[in-house]
Amino acid sequence: MEINFETMYQDLGISKEVMDVGNKIEQELLPRFQAFDKTAEYNQLKVLRAMQKNRVSDGCFNYASGYGYNDQGRDTLEQVYADTFHTESALVRPQITCGTHALALALAANLRPGDELLSPVGKPYDTLEEVIGIRPSKGSLAEYGITYRQVELLEDGYFDYPAIEKAINEKTKLVTIQRSKGYQTRPSYSVGKIGELIAFVKKIKPDVICMVDNCYGEFVETIEPSDVGADMIVGSLIKNPGGGLAPIGGYVAGHSELIENCAYRLTSPGLGKEVGASLGVMQSFYQGFFLAPTVVCSALKGAVFAANLYERLGYGVIPNGAESRHDIIQAVELGTPEGVISFCKGVQAAAPVDSFVTPEPWAMPGYDSDVIMAAGAFVQGSSIELSADGPIKPPYAVYFQGGLTWPHAKLGILQSLQHLVDTGVVTKEAFD
Repeated sequence: MEINFETMYQDLGISKEVMDVGNKIEQELLPRFQAFDKTAEYNQLKVLRAMQKNRVSDGCFNYASGYGYNDQGRDTLEQVYADTFHTESALVRPQITCGTHALALALAANLRPGDELLSPVGKPYDTLEEVIGIRPSKGSLAEYGITYRQVELLEDGYFDYPAIEKAINEKTKLVTIQRSKGYQTRPSYSVGKIGELIAFVKKIKPDVICMVDNCYGEFVETIEPSDVGADMIVGSLIKNPGGGLAPIGGYVAGHSELIENCAYRLTSPGLGKEVGASLGVMQSFYQGFFLAPTVVCSALKGAVFAANLYERLGYGVIPNGAESRHDIIQAVELGTPEGVISFCKGVQAAAPVDSFVTPEPWAMPGYDSDVIMAAGAFVQGSSIELSADGPIKPPYAVYFQGGLTWPHAKLGILQSLQHLVDTGVVTKEAFD
């Protein structure tokens, strides 16, 4: 039986014009897709080796409740993470609710009154502003006497080393480096660039703690920030390392003393890593981590496809269609609120869950403007699944990420373009 893709895509609302431009770009990208496949293969072997080394067994999937003493699955998984990321220790818990929580935990656990936190990469992600106290909030680091300083980036989006050197002082205890661009139009940083920054900071103050917000970056490259000097790396399990199967959770991996501090902060002084039951999620955590390298590969293909498609139509894209990739996020500068909203409506229409729902901008907790989010996901808020979001403020950029499979990522991008065409934001002449 002959496969008729044209009819299938038309049944899903994709016009021939949109499908043709998508197919042309896909063919051009096949060599890059093969390179992504090789990275995924390497990272898959890395995860598999860590699982075999730590003798993962079906007993690791057993349900644990109550205090969670001697939770075999939890303890083994944390060693799997540590071995995969080449760190001394790791904390991987369903009690860590999201990436912001994981970052707040790592900061609060390792900073004390009188210490100073430094960001050498400009402003932090929006939700961290209240954690730090840039925007006043109950329980912020500022309320506990922890000060904050940031160094603005150069015009090219990279590090102002002379200004960083001046900013480091006797109070500087922890340096936080955000790998991904967040809701900014700066570059996302390669592991190599992060390693250079860490080496520079450590040369000035060897005992400073360097923490990397690794969200959206895991398994994009064959090495992680922990391989180039990061003392802690932090992330969310409903992003890359959960592989689309983890229903909740976050991780912190790094030096033993720092992770021990995080465990005491998460549970209680005197208890630490010994408590915290896994409540039946361990199989999803293990299997998601096992699948993560290939899931990330699919998301990368979608990101590069989106960059090339929208660049071809004349939009600003960050990174551009030819640049190397260091996270799964693709920014597209649409220039108007209507463009951002139409793009997100298209991604929502491509979802397996809630495809019939219309996303609208709203005042989300932790943000300083209305934000629109499109994500018809199996796990609420899971941005390793196909999703798009953006703040409704200049430069009116939308941020596309995820895709558990490449075919779904492709459909989501084509649907985003179809909605822009249907609403008149993009004209068919732009295809010429």
